[in-house]
Amino acid sequence: MSRPSETNGLTYAQAGVDIDAGNELVKRIKPLVKATSRPGADSDIGGFGGLFDLKGAGFKDPVLVAANDGVGTKLKIAIETGQHRTVGIDLVAMCVNDLIVQGAEPLFFLDYFATGALDVETATDVVAGIADGCKMAGAALIGGETAEMPGMYGEGDYDLAGFSVGAVERGTILPRPDVGEGDVLLGLASSGVHSNGYSMVRKIVELAGLDWSAAAPFADDKSLGEALMEPTRIYVKPLLQALRTTSGIKALAHITGGGLPENLPRVLPQNTSARIDLGQISLPPVFSWMARVGGVAETEMLRTFNCGIGMVIVVAEEEADAVTGVLTDAGETVSRIGRIEAAGDAPVLFDGSLGLTA
Repeated sequence: MSRPSETNGLTYAQAGVDIDAGNELVKRIKPLVKATSRPGADSDIGGFGGLFDLKGAGFKDPVLVAANDGVGTKLKIAIETGQHRTVGIDLVAMCVNDLIVQGAEPLFFLDYFATGALDVETATDVVAGIADGCKMAGAALIGGETAEMPGMYGEGDYDLAGFSVGAVERGTILPRPDVGEGDVLLGLASSGVHSNGYSMVRKIVELAGLDWSAAAPFADDKSLGEALMEPTRIYVKPLLQALRTTSGIKALAHITGGGLPENLPRVLPQNTSARIDLGQISLPPVFSWMARVGGVAETEMLRTFNCGIGMVIVVAEEEADAVTGVLTDAGETVSRIGRIEAAGDAPVLFDGSLGLTA
């Protein structure tokens, strides 16, 4: 059997993996990574692992909290429209918003980018978005992995996963044990669909017969693709400010897949229910449009999407105004959407209507 010679032997690039492209990507993203530096991390990349100094970050007796997530089929819209930067923000948001609900400050973030053939421009845009999200959350981007796997993905396709670690001082972990009847529920407005339910979103767009470049029926001066790529809101810094300057926050719930009915019960004692006044929720127009075009019932909308509320805060009634004030000053839109009561027929009870047909 003959063997490849030095002149005609198979190369890794011929097998579909371009090491030079990977090196070019690292070169391009180094300044983006450096811009996320924070106390405890110098944000250099290129080593075998990322380092973080908890003492340097100012913690005395910390408990570490970890979260990981992805962006889901929202990536399909990014790929089909060529809008790659905002999905990086989504990736960070889905992780760090899960950390803050435990009372934890996000410390660092790592990403995993997988594709069939590395496109340096696309990957740079994605990592730039991840760096944007890290700066919004105050987390250092200390590492990641770019995997080029020919045959695993179609042309132009890629997938993302994110991993983040935060810390909370022992004794301040949320939810607190004193969550109970009479506590007020505050809702923080979402920026839109966020990063859940996009399989239904894409089906509704198909039913509407619209291209991504068509004018968005629910948003002025934006294409449909641009409007649906609005990134997930990152609530970390305003909530950290409220936690540090007030004493009334007892629990937080990140409203993702499953909506209010599935996510809110995760922070409630078994002997309680959350009663929500749907009339107090300001519904972004995208949800009314999807419900109308798709013929989606209100109950299905509520268990699929955030429907305008990206985060719920459980707060002592006497502290509700103070917490609202801090969050409003930090730029959040806050609504008093309900309260905790004795256990009823379901963990989450709804009064009123979202007004989806309005």
